[in-house]
Amino acid sequence: METIDVVVVGGGVIGLASAAAIAAAGREVCVLERHPRPGMDTSTRNSGVIHGGLHYPAGSLKARLCVEGARDLYAFCERHRVPHARCGKLVVARDDSDVAGLETLKARGEANGAEGLAIIDAAGIRRREPHAAGIAGLVSPNTGVVEPEALVHTLARVLEESGGYLLPGTRLEGADLTAGGMLLRTERESILAGVVVNAAGLFADHVAAMLGGESFSIHPCRGEYAELAPSRAHLVNALVYPLPNASGHGLGVHLTRTTRGTVLIGPTVHHQDSRHDYESARLALGGFLEPARRLLPQLAPGDLRLGGSGIRANLNPPEVSFADFLIRRDRLNPRIIHAAGINSPGLTSCLAVGKLVSSLL
Repeated sequence: METIDVVVVGGGVIGLASAAAIAAAGREVCVLERHPRPGMDTSTRNSGVIHGGLHYPAGSLKARLCVEGARDLYAFCERHRVPHARCGKLVVARDDSDVAGLETLKARGEANGAEGLAIIDAAGIRRREPHAAGIAGLVSPNTGVVEPEALVHTLARVLEESGGYLLPGTRLEGADLTAGGMLLRTERESILAGVVVNAAGLFADHVAAMLGGESFSIHPCRGEYAELAPSRAHLVNALVYPLPNASGHGLGVHLTRTTRGTVLIGPTVHHQDSRHDYESARLALGGFLEPARRLLPQLAPGDLRLGGSGIRANLNPPEVSFADFLIRRDRLNPRIIHAAGINSPGLTSCLAVGKLVSSLL
């Protein structure tokens, strides 16, 4: 049986960033990741946007950790040469009725600490995004993009350079609370941990139950993408968004120019029961065309290609529009620290989440 200070369950960006922060603080830590490689679920199945902090209620963890996390993530990417771009984001108003929404979004972002926000007119839109439609727009200059795969691999390397351990292909199979800590069982060995960090993403509620912690539910929500054909990628310079959905679920189908030069259209919002199903009953390409045309009117059906998909680990069920991150000690078992319900802006916030988790030790 191995003995260690901290075991992190889940090798996505949240688990890796948390473990790296814990290792940097001088504690022994290892990460259990059920897949053969880290980050194979939500962490690499997204658009890679570094959010600016516009969309989250003031005072929420999402608002605070997004702004703090973006600052840390840009510095991390510079230091470790992770592909990224601080390209800026444009949120467009299609008509006069949308302009008030831009003002509301700007005020919320400023309350959250987002810097440099500005509302521009149609001429300003044409200068930034010549092919986008709108009568006014909100510019968020600190929004950007990162290459998710490269970020995952770099976090794993930083963890190991700091003395931490990554155990891929290692699934948690059971746990018991003992006088000395949490006795964790995998298919290969038993590990006695002083503290367990639950960063298990889509399965965080299952892990909480396995550890004897409090009860909560993850509600899977699939997001699907289309892509612009390579010959049409020049139509988008950076990030172009509509005003957020009135439902509060997601930010609306938007356009993201990635670090690889491709342009993603999406993601959609599809609530489902499965935490594994990325492909069945996929939205047809035609379903992306009309939302994309609201931003780029000149698009034709032949300009789109089918893209990937991901599943959000939502704490809020479909009938509820918002739930904050769950980052705290468990109320039943104090040897558990949860980093759960980390949907957007989780990628942006990962380093800030990691620092918070480490501080809770």
